[in-house]
Amino acid sequence: MLPFIRSDLAQLTAYAPHPNSTDGKPIESVIDRLDTNESPFDLPSELKQKLAWIYQETIETNRYPDGGHSVLKEAIAQYVNESADLTQGAIAPNQISVGNGSDELIRSLLIATCLGSEGSILVANPTFSMYGILAQTLGIPIVTVGRNSEFEINWVAAQAAIETTDNPPIRVVFVVHPNSPTGNALTSAELKWLRSLPQEILVVIDEAYFEFSQTSVVGELLEKPNWVVLRTFSKAFRLAALRVGYAIASPEVTAVLEKVRLPYNLPSFSQAAAILALQQRHLLLQLIPLICAERAKLTQALTQYSVLKVIDSAANFVYVQTHHQAQHSELLPKLAQQLRCRGTIVRLLSSGLRITVGSAEENLRTLERLQVALQTIESND
Repeated sequence: MLPFIRSDLAQLTAYAPHPNSTDGKPIESVIDRLDTNESPFDLPSELKQKLAWIYQETIETNRYPDGGHSVLKEAIAQYVNESADLTQGAIAPNQISVGNGSDELIRSLLIATCLGSEGSILVANPTFSMYGILAQTLGIPIVTVGRNSEFEINWVAAQAAIETTDNPPIRVVFVVHPNSPTGNALTSAELKWLRSLPQEILVVIDEAYFEFSQTSVVGELLEKPNWVVLRTFSKAFRLAALRVGYAIASPEVTAVLEKVRLPYNLPSFSQAAAILALQQRHLLLQLIPLICAERAKLTQALTQYSVLKVIDSAANFVYVQTHHQAQHSELLPKLAQQLRCRGTIVRLLSSGLRITVGSAEENLRTLERLQVALQTIESND
């Protein structure tokens, strides 16, 4: 370890992106990247052409981007109001904060709440790994609790942790709705517990997969000034390459986020792409029912294998385990490796496999490759 680097970073494992190799083993055919929950569909060519025109004719590359994201915030607020069941009043642009992906917003929330030994965070594993990774990079303690067999948060243990952790106290609770990597939406019991938390605790509800689940808590924000909802353009809006995320919260919370974020954090082209995507949202989001139908087909096909346990998902991915915990360490790594060598890359986690829902062609190839992979593993064993 370099002498000028914080010693605790030696224990940190960086987030692992797409694998760039197959461990020396050749890939047999087409590569289907089904490990990062991206949309299987690129932007339509007419929108790419429009973006090219916008870049050519309207963006001055010698000028900094709109540092306040004013036009984009207006467009996001309009979309949120259109897609939410708001009985307590509309979301205003000053309740929106925009980040270079949701990761930047998560980091800003951590800086604003817990930095300088002022707080720790609580997460329920398995969940999105970046909450813990970003907290570790900032030297912020992480309190973890488990989930039950249906992957619901053990909120009794979580409440006990909140009541007994005081050095430093838990300042932020992170949840995903629906959860990643398991795909289950928050239950009424989980939501009741989150509603019961005092205003001294920030509740961050990550709705990265809202467009697939169509379940949201945005309508409760007016009554919950200690809640923040995170969303992204990387999934349903097909802009993963451009890194645009946003937070919806009270004006007081978004004002703090504006204080701690980096200036000019979102390039002009990314802002233009997000604005265009919102203007064309009916075109882009019309494929959501197709992806959900493919998710159902993929789930049904996977359940035909007695060795696999498939979790019902409200997102754009499927989570697969084995029926017996002892099999996880044996079967699932072999299955992920076999699939990768045949051209399908899935996400191997300590407790299961996460398979992004691809196009119909990608899903068919995945199922064909999975059948061969399981046969190969069985014959080798």
